[in-house]
Amino acid sequence: MATTITFHARPAPPTSLIKPAFSPSCAFHSSSSQRFKMSSAAQALPPLPDNRVVLGCGGLTMDFLAAVASYPSPDDKTRSTSSKVQGGGNAGNALTCAARLGLKPRLISKVAGDPQGKGIIEELEADGVDSSFIVSEGGNSPFTYIIVDEQTKTRTCIHTPGYPPMTPGELTESNLSAALDGARLVYSDGRLHETALIVAHEATRRGIPILIDAERKREGLDDLLNLSNYAICSAKFPQEWTGAPSVPSALVSMLLKLPNIKFVVVTLGEDGCVMLERSSESGQSEEVDVDDLLETLKLKKDSDATFPTCVSSNEVKLRAKGIGSVCGRLLLGTAERIPASELVDTTGAGDSFIGAILYALCADMPPEKMLPFAAQVAGIGCRAMGARTGLPQRTDPRLTSFLV
Repeated sequence: MATTITFHARPAPPTSLIKPAFSPSCAFHSSSSQRFKMSSAAQALPPLPDNRVVLGCGGLTMDFLAAVASYPSPDDKTRSTSSKVQGGGNAGNALTCAARLGLKPRLISKVAGDPQGKGIIEELEADGVDSSFIVSEGGNSPFTYIIVDEQTKTRTCIHTPGYPPMTPGELTESNLSAALDGARLVYSDGRLHETALIVAHEATRRGIPILIDAERKREGLDDLLNLSNYAICSAKFPQEWTGAPSVPSALVSMLLKLPNIKFVVVTLGEDGCVMLERSSESGQSEEVDVDDLLETLKLKKDSDATFPTCVSSNEVKLRAKGIGSVCGRLLLGTAERIPASELVDTTGAGDSFIGAILYALCADMPPEKMLPFAAQVAGIGCRAMGARTGLPQRTDPRLTSFLV
């Protein structure tokens, strides 16, 4: 007998070795800063980026969410404390976030012509995502059951793909050209890999930078990574993909294997994120062990800060034992410390982080500003059920101090 859920609709390395690689001036948003006071909302926001068009290619779904007091045991029954139905999917969520921040996203994807598919498209359009390049015809739209555990503050996703899947032939040359015209960035969530690869090749030919969401190993992902300029990874991906013994050494390995990558970020949930940014090799004589450097950055972060912060090394030659060396900077970003009473649902937190990174790249934010901004956007989204419900608008006063 299966588990049943009843939906209840109710609204230290040696300091002498590592210290020269650290840049204390790169610490942002300390908890003592007056920038966090809500009075900062009165500050004038900077103008929107001149080119705000981003093109995404990836998955869409309809999410059926149910919150439960605690995850049910096998063969048990429980009642939901709240429920919600809304559009989802990595690409759909990230571009919804980008649209609310002021970008002009376009999306290449596929849904069926059923009521779920129509609802998915209508929701995207209401948020300002251009759905002109979404294929919508017969079949079944993808959907996901999401169980939100209020006790552990975790979520479990059960996904059912749509049918039939999108094929490259459904993206015509004229639509591809129109979708890419004027685009500042191309983003792929790693799904629809055959179509995404066609988009990536044409974007590369046109000189349009590509950001890839490396969530897990997928068919065709290696080809997309080879064409990408920026990579955002889940916590486990760098080590699984490279076989490296640690996250920092895996990031070094990724930059060595992927010469087009300018930076790679690994997101670590409540532990924040780590970023490795490539730099020129000219004049970089100092060599530092990358694992030791990360430990030093951890000691330098503001442990009392409740809002996202960032600390950075100087540009050095970063060495990973048994792997090699790469010139660049290592950055450690912290996550917002969300009170337990305010943390509702982490569904889509990684997607909103990526949506904010897309905005930051269009706005030419430096990494020291980009990482706290993206973490703040993701933290705000975790205060409501569902991936999109709590996504902030650009004018949200909680973002002001990260934008000015």
